[in-house]
Amino acid sequence: MVNKHFTLIILFFISIVSFGQQSGYWDKERSTIRQEVVKARNRIIIASEELPTGTTEVVFRITLLDENQQMANSLVSVLKAIPDPTGISQGSAGAVLLLSKISGEDKCKYAVFSSESLATTYKENGLTDKSCYTQNTPINKDAKRLSANSSVCLKSNKLWFGFENKNWIMNQKIILEVVPWVDTKLSRGWTVDNRKSILNLCKTTDLAKKIPNSDDYCVCILEKIQKEYRFQEYQSLLAIEKTKIIKDFGALCYKETGNLSSVSESLRNQIATLFQQEQYGLVIEKSLALINAGQATALDFNTIGNSYLLTKQYGKATKYLKEGEKLDDTELLIKLNLAHAYLLNDNYSKAKSIYKKYQSQNVTDSINWVEKIKLDFQAFQKAGIKSDDFDRILKIINR
Repeated sequence: MVNKHFTLIILFFISIVSFGQQSGYWDKERSTIRQEVVKARNRIIIASEELPTGTTEVVFRITLLDENQQMANSLVSVLKAIPDPTGISQGSAGAVLLLSKISGEDKCKYAVFSSESLATTYKENGLTDKSCYTQNTPINKDAKRLSANSSVCLKSNKLWFGFENKNWIMNQKIILEVVPWVDTKLSRGWTVDNRKSILNLCKTTDLAKKIPNSDDYCVCILEKIQKEYRFQEYQSLLAIEKTKIIKDFGALCYKETGNLSSVSESLRNQIATLFQQEQYGLVIEKSLALINAGQATALDFNTIGNSYLLTKQYGKATKYLKEGEKLDDTELLIKLNLAHAYLLNDNYSKAKSIYKKYQSQNVTDSINWVEKIKLDFQAFQKAGIKSDDFDRILKIINR
């Protein structure tokens, strides 16, 4: 249907354009191949297929043929098709005429538009001032490359081609071919605006606010989301699912970007100060942030357990102290606070066994078990926590 030599030229042209662009592919499945007839002195519009997400350039080819081109595949078919009562000579002349048209005597102008409304206006008035590409010199064949970097044509997800037949007598057949180049990375839908939306969301998270410079942390999360999901896939998730993704990837990036130790230590310093100020609610809140980030040590669990005791939340105190005990079964501060939790939660027998078991040891290098019990009981009484069992325990361990 199309001149074979010209086909080879355009394929060679495409291969040159695509050389060095190994991060993408020519999308033949969503290319455009259209044939339309333009009546003499008329204008028509031909729309391309929808360009796939990630299209960064297109190559298009335009070929003009006359309406009898299908019969001109070979000289024999032309001779048989043209009425010629007088013999071969006139048939041969007709074939030469047709073949000359195929070789490019018919010409047209064309323009490319980035919206259907602009193309429709062109069809009505023939003005090309709103086009994104114009060919004002009449041509019979043309091939061009449009790039998103240099042409506004690709701001839209379609192209509209307007053709004007400059022949005052004969109709023309237009063959339009459009092949998009798709960038593999951009085909996943992560445009600049879409990426910015994730970065802005990351900046609002509690963990990001605790990091002095959260740029690397948020970029890390963005890269992991881009790798795991196409943008449309991510957009289709429920809000609670998106939150979990940010949280899970955040935990990984928190470690990978080197913010782990600095932020954790800063948080522990804040917790220590708040504990001294007896702001146990804030101690619990910030300790939970450490725990939820997967950065809590046994002593961090002891701190939150102690704070729950001082705020009379004995069940929660027991829960977190047991978690800390799993991390370090030798930490006597945790053992002692567990004994307190059992005692204050009316489990005197279990508390008594722990108090007696470690009464001959030190809880730190400077304070022994019995002294620490006395200090803790005083702290409980200061916090308004009273129990007749305090004196019973002191009598037992002082024997």
